[in-house]
Amino acid sequence: MGLQIGDIVPKKEIELSDLKGKTLAVDAFNVIYQFLSTIRQPDGMPLMDSKKRITSHLSGLFYRNLSLLQEGIKLIYVFDGKAPSLKRGTQEKREEIKDEAREKYEQAKSEDDIEGMGKYARQIVHLDKEKIEESKKLLEAMGIAVIQAPSEGEAQASYIARHEKSVYAIASQDYDSLMFDAPFLIQNLTLARKRKTVSGYVEVKPLLIELKSVLKELDISHEQLICLGILSGTDYNPGGVRGIGPKKALKLVLEHKTKEKIFAAVESFEKEGKYKLDFDWKQVFELIKNPNVDKKYKIDFPVFDFAKVKEILVEHDFSEDRIESQFEKLRALKEERKQKTLF
Repeated sequence: MGLQIGDIVPKKEIELSDLKGKTLAVDAFNVIYQFLSTIRQPDGMPLMDSKKRITSHLSGLFYRNLSLLQEGIKLIYVFDGKAPSLKRGTQEKREEIKDEAREKYEQAKSEDDIEGMGKYARQIVHLDKEKIEESKKLLEAMGIAVIQAPSEGEAQASYIARHEKSVYAIASQDYDSLMFDAPFLIQNLTLARKRKTVSGYVEVKPLLIELKSVLKELDISHEQLICLGILSGTDYNPGGVRGIGPKKALKLVLEHKTKEKIFAAVESFEKEGKYKLDFDWKQVFELIKNPNVDKKYKIDFPVFDFAKVKEILVEHDFSEDRIESQFEKLRALKEERKQKTLF
């Protein structure tokens, strides 16, 4: 779910080549869920090996990350730890959505509705400990740094991007990192480069969102951005204040300025029956403003271990020829860069 402010945030299309030589902190769960939901058969079934083990996440992590590494981009995957108790409402809502999707999937299956099966199966995604460990193992074998956050991965990634000069941005589809004070957010980084639409295929480019530009465009401070997020809805208060959308939330923030006055106004409107404030906004604000992060994190980039990567993937029935073909591309690029450096 996440922060719902996409309609009012300025974005800029960029090329992957614009990120060459840069280091990005990736919201691991966000990306892995994306692979699990999108890399599937037409009937919605995920990719599996001969032992019926799901491999969609491994396929996404290998091929998409390899293409980023070939572009000269360095990656740090930041994994979620224990979710804050306030997030329970969001988790319960997600489970309700999955339950509804399961029922609709079974209905579509009974009617041999392949399109419907594909649609609803994508909403039934489960990321368990086994998939998380498999993902970490493959990433490290690919020379990608892995960091375990104590709580929210996006908050930890944002902290790293804000404090590490070598880290340029956070990569995620969600806008929450802006509330967590990440200087730059990149969307669509790990999506397929083409998307099928009714009129044909369209190119999908990475989107760059700069926090400074967002605040300037909306004419608000970072603290006001957090208030805007709380009003329109975050993972800690799904749906936000009932009756208030992003545009109305921005109007309230601009009119009342401070968090105390903003929510005092909302409370007064609630008495008139306009809005419904059914959560502790101070608790949500504090959790976003001062998230639980590891300030003593350590970034280690392992050496790309070709043999280990191959071993992991072949165990899950990936084609050795395809793996070697990808390896050759990476080796050729490394050799080319080495020659350029020499000259």
